[in-house]
Amino acid sequence: MSDHALELLSISCTFHSKDDPGQRYTAVADTTLRIKAGEFVSVVGPTGCGKSTLLNVGAGLLEPSSGTVKVFGQTLAGINTRAGYMFQTEALMPWRSALDNVMVGLQYRGVPDVEARQQAEAWLSRVGLSGFGDRYPHQLSGGMRKRVALAQTLVLDPDIILMDEPFSALDIQTRQLMENEVLDLWSAKKKAVLFITHDLDEAIAMSDRVVVLSAGPATHPIGEFAIDLARPRDVAEVRTQPRFVELHTQIWEVLRDEVLKGYAQQLRKAA
Repeated sequence: MSDHALELLSISCTFHSKDDPGQRYTAVADTTLRIKAGEFVSVVGPTGCGKSTLLNVGAGLLEPSSGTVKVFGQTLAGINTRAGYMFQTEALMPWRSALDNVMVGLQYRGVPDVEARQQAEAWLSRVGLSGFGDRYPHQLSGGMRKRVALAQTLVLDPDIILMDEPFSALDIQTRQLMENEVLDLWSAKKKAVLFITHDLDEAIAMSDRVVVLSAGPATHPIGEFAIDLARPRDVAEVRTQPRFVELHTQIWEVLRDEVLKGYAQQLRKAA
């Protein structure tokens, strides 16, 4: 078995315009990204550069125009059943309670309701929501809904965890609590994590490795940095360490020009 949990090999993704089928847009070009089993990798890049596209390719939700996806050494065909996906907007069903939302994936897999309920209750407790299982999403705060979404993802015990800017909508205090929550849960089982974020501080604080993507179109990796900060980490405290500041400076030197390019592109689109 490969020591890489997920490999995106020479991936390119080209889309056709709905208005003009003859017009094509290449979001990702010739991109290779490997994540080892147990490794926490963050991908940063400008807005609209194709970060989520890569995540969808890794999940098997999007077939690349060219290139190969491998999961533990096996070529992926269809949905990546060994991955759990935590979306930017939590995919909670408003008509189901928190407990029922966590149970639903297990039920789809055919787990008996009694066992599914026990596992869901255990995961709600792990994410600090013991006693809130009967609440509906509209009765929960943003941070609590994120905890439910996290439990919903992890209850399936995926070997690979894909996370698409899951905490971007939270206030800074709640966000840091959730970041530490994720690190605590990750350190317990050391699953492979591919984490998409706009926040460079967040990427450095959480990751083993940070990959920087260029501005689109035809985004591709332009930098890769090993994060040699000691674990375990508190995401607030680690930001004060001199090594954190050094890493931030190094990565920002690579990222800054791409962010400016991306910002200029957004302004042109809005004009």
